[in-house]
Amino acid sequence: MHDLVLAVPLFHRVGGIILSRWAHFLAGITWIGLLYYFNFVQTPAFAGFDAGARNEATAKLVPRALWWFRWGAMLTLLSGISILAFQDQFNADYWKTPSGVSIATGILLALVMFSNVWFVIWPAQKRVIANAENVLGGGEANPTAAGFGRRGLLASRTNTLFSIPMLFFMAATSHFAPFHTSSSSGKRGAFLGIVVFITAVLELNALGLLGGTEPGGARAYLDKHQSTIIAGFVYAAVLIALFEIFFG
Repeated sequence: MHDLVLAVPLFHRVGGIILSRWAHFLAGITWIGLLYYFNFVQTPAFAGFDAGARNEATAKLVPRALWWFRWGAMLTLLSGISILAFQDQFNADYWKTPSGVSIATGILLALVMFSNVWFVIWPAQKRVIANAENVLGGGEANPTAAGFGRRGLLASRTNTLFSIPMLFFMAATSHFAPFHTSSSSGKRGAFLGIVVFITAVLELNALGLLGGTEPGGARAYLDKHQSTIIAGFVYAAVLIALFEIFFG
């Protein structure tokens, strides 16, 4: 009977971990899949549409895609929190290990991405959609809509850039980073400090706080999705190299 009593909470914890991870994978695939659709397919395609066709698609297709996009991001966040809640290994000591630093890096990037979705991309796209609907209804185009579209684009491209190192460090936690070794607080602080600094600079640049939102210049890597992909792999390579230096 004692063994049965112990097995029940263990079953609930293991079941919670399994279901949380399943939800995390499904939601994450939905979120990142639509992120890549917007950046690699929709935006380049819309650039070749005439104004009427673009407004039609913006009013009828984009809202549906954005609904799945933002709620996929929300479920990814909530299921990630659920994983942390069910995992008994995520205690104070775990976060001192290289694997804890690895997952913390992935979490940091994912939280910035989530914030971009809900507080930058979605508010900007609501203005763009409203303008398209107004034009289709016979109204005048809103001259500020293009600016909101640019703001949403920069944040979306930055999320694409962040997704490349984020996905690596989420996977590296269980496949590459050792679980049972410790690291000094100085090394952890230095590595995470560098991650926070570079990520903050890239994010502030995307928000237009480091020189505006005009194409070219400091934002040239966000003007084309091909350049953004390259920048994402460069950032991933930099973080991986730093991780090896500090924890290898």
